Amino acid sequence: MGDYLGSALLSSSTASTASLPTEGPATVSRTCPSDVPLHPLIAERWSPRAFDPARAVADIQLVAVLEAARWAPSVGNRQPWRFMVGRRGGETFDAIFQTLYEPHQGWAGNAAALVLACAVTRNPDGTAMPHAPYELGMAVSQLCLQATDEGLVAHQMTSFNAEKAALAFAIPDHVRAFAVIVLGYLADPATLPEHLRGLETGRRERRRVSEFVFTKRYGQSLCLR
Repeated sequence: MGDYLGSALLSSSTASTASLPTEGPATVSRTCPSDVPLHPLIAERWSPRAFDPARAVADIQLVAVLEAARWAPSVGNRQPWRFMVGRRGGETFDAIFQTLYEPHQGWAGNAAALVLACAVTRNPDGTAMPHAPYELGMAVSQLCLQATDEGLVAHQMTSFNAEKAALAFAIPDHVRAFAVIVLGYLADPATLPEHLRGLETGRRERRRVSEFVFTKRYGQSLCLR
């Protein structure tokens, strides 16, 4: 297992080799109010801001979420996704944290790990890979679902400075940073500033299927019963 992780993957100086963390206190459940029953991994996945600063992600959990990303669908099996991974207390974590816009630094620092999600945007011959962001999105989606299965929570965000990230990690020009994934264990919403607590406990809302699924022509809703 240690050979699989490798120093390049787990660049944080505080990489944990401990066993899985013990269970923490019970926290809020935010199962989505879907119109039909969904798989629990989908129904239970959400994007919290309250992370437990005392709990760490074990190696086996980190391997699992990255392995899930590895097996995402890919156009021509090009697999353009790339990830920078840092654990709390390590230099990679700190460098990713510094790229976050200030409002998010107030809570993201409590996470067990930060993941910078990138995609290769050009082929070796210099031609564009226009579908790379789509493929990265599928990889990140699988990563987040696996995180849910591991008892973790993940919050994806685009509120970060991609240029600053590119400089911090010497990311080449043909690779672009698209998102930061905040990963860890859920904490009590009461640990957040008051203006954020309602976001953790309010009813989850999404557009109805009829608002984004069309047939015959764009804008004509597909009616499913």
